Amino acid sequence: MLHEIIIAGFGGQGVMSMGQLLAYAGMVEEKHVSWLPSYGPEQRGGTANVSVIVSDEPIGSPVIQDPTVAIVLNNPSFQKFEPKVRPGGVLIVNKSIIDLKSSRDDITIIEVPATEIASEIGSSRVASSVILGAFLQYSNAVSQEAVIESLKKVLSERKQYLIPANEEALNKGAALVTNGNVKKSVS
Repeated sequence: MLHEIIIAGFGGQGVMSMGQLLAYAGMVEEKHVSWLPSYGPEQRGGTANVSVIVSDEPIGSPVIQDPTVAIVLNNPSFQKFEPKVRPGGVLIVNKSIIDLKSSRDDITIIEVPATEIASEIGSSRVASSVILGAFLQYSNAVSQEAVIESLKKVLSERKQYLIPANEEALNKGAALVTNGNVKKSVS
């Protein structure tokens, strides 16, 4: 299976961390992975995106032209990457922040109220994990267990206390997809 994923948003939204988690989790599961970050003018507050490929086969290039999945965390990222998702692909949107709607009928759209769910958990820092949980449940690109194991590598020692909240966020994101509480539309 090949997953070509673009994750995009403002710096500070966890874009790079989500990409690292997916790449580490892929390595934990002995898959082929690539992780290619791209920053805007500023790390925090500027736009950022990361290309992640998780594959059962060797990867020829880390560059993604038409992703199978785009995870977008803000309006500018939606505008940039929604048109690039390949037909049959998936667009995952943080509907807490993004007010734009896709008119495409050739992709699946999963809208996740990530910020609200993170607030319910008690930490706005885990919104990206809510989105990631929805993605994992939908795609099976890597296991949630591998992501949780990878959190120990991605989070600095002083942020290890966030692991339980991230695990809860992953579970809540996955439950949205399992329970059908997100919009999915493919014609």
